[in-house]
Amino acid sequence: MAEKSLHSICRWTFNPGKGGFVPGDMRPEWGGKFGTPEMIKLVADKIAPRIPDNVELGIEMHYDAEVDDKNAAAVADALVDNKLYLAMITPGAHCHFGYGGVASLDPTERKAAEELGTKTVDLAYGALKKAWHPDAGKSPSLIIWNGSFGYDIATVGIGQMYQNLKESIAGLCKYEQEKGGSLYIGFEPKPNEGHPAMLIPTVASALLFWRRIEDEFGVPREKKGVNKEFGHSEMIGLDHVADTVEELDNDMMVHMHLNSQGYNDGIILGGPGKYDIDHGTRVNGMNIAIAGLIQQAGFSRWKGHDMQTRAYDNVEQGIDRVVRSVLSWEACEKAARELDTAGLMKALAKRETAKAEDMMRGAVVNAQGYFDEMYK
Repeated sequence: MAEKSLHSICRWTFNPGKGGFVPGDMRPEWGGKFGTPEMIKLVADKIAPRIPDNVELGIEMHYDAEVDDKNAAAVADALVDNKLYLAMITPGAHCHFGYGGVASLDPTERKAAEELGTKTVDLAYGALKKAWHPDAGKSPSLIIWNGSFGYDIATVGIGQMYQNLKESIAGLCKYEQEKGGSLYIGFEPKPNEGHPAMLIPTVASALLFWRRIEDEFGVPREKKGVNKEFGHSEMIGLDHVADTVEELDNDMMVHMHLNSQGYNDGIILGGPGKYDIDHGTRVNGMNIAIAGLIQQAGFSRWKGHDMQTRAYDNVEQGIDRVVRSVLSWEACEKAARELDTAGLMKALAKRETAKAEDMMRGAVVNAQGYFDEMYK
């Protein structure tokens, strides 16, 4: 088996239904009194036994929608008792702030959003600290998702919003440093949602942002970077393989969100111009290429499964999709390790691109075979 591989399961995957244009009560078992401690126990009982032995599991959650000061002790106990770790925590600012969050031009909203961020840090270093991985290099990520800081009107105010964002995030980083400086802090770029336009829409935007706040506010870039979110790049037709190269080249891949909008496997619909579908990991050539790149770079941090069960899934099918997502990535990793990389590079150097395609296609076939073996 491969060396230890860290996968994290997201609390928000386990919901009773999305509602809106699809049923909101497909999985009533995951509503009502089904809280985060119960979700953690479910992962330990229903998912962990189906995962290869080389995989360590963690949990991701939002403050204060899924973990807060009231249930944090129970959440931490559940993690420790079930031998799982806190892999990622994120301020759920999008639940509260619709006018920019920490970037807001409304000073009252901005202040409240900043306080939500510092309380998230407090909780991670407080009641949840005992659930951190003992390896310091695998400490949790604090991910800043930009669902709040966006806009829908083109004005000169966007410049001030961006400046507010820099100042607020610099302040959050300095606050975290005073607490211990052990968290890995990353942006999750997204082109849209929950606003038509966002301040950090792409990976390149995030990389530049960290360099700017280092220059302006003296915030070091160590342990700062990007939550690599496959689907958000796919949504606007960008190349998440090239994104990977940029993130690794800048040593700024602090976390990963493995998912897919679906368009690149020829089976599941989605992709550029579509809404955020969040399928699980797919077995495909792009994922094998990314797996090979992170192996070469020695990336060994958390790989989260930011995915949604389908609107028509029952509980059993929803659990199965999470298992499939973990196994699919492990299959892609194995195929990447066994790929004749030297032979591939030789073919590319000789412009034998058809041969290179054949090698990648063979790797996809192998990955599907590895998935089938593990899934049994």
